[in-house]
Amino acid sequence: MFRRRESVPFSFVAESDRFRSNVTPPPSPRASVPELVGRSLVGLTVVAGLVGSLLLGIPALDSGSSASHGKQSEASQDR
Repeated sequence: MFRRRESVPFSFVAESDRFRSNVTPPPSPRASVPELVGRSLVGLTVVAGLVGSLLLGIPALDSGSSASHGKQSEASQDR
């Protein structure tokens, strides 16, 4: 089989990394008020979900040894 030649010379490809355009891109459109309100509501919903999962998850992760340890200490004080 024969080798396929590059369609673009290597020197051009190497120079393309250093190429800087003098054309500035158009400015991005500013977000409207409903878009900003929607983004903030989505952000608040995500934060509220994380806080809620922490509030519900921390008691569930408790091993329960502190409650049984407290009862044992009361029993030992009665003796």
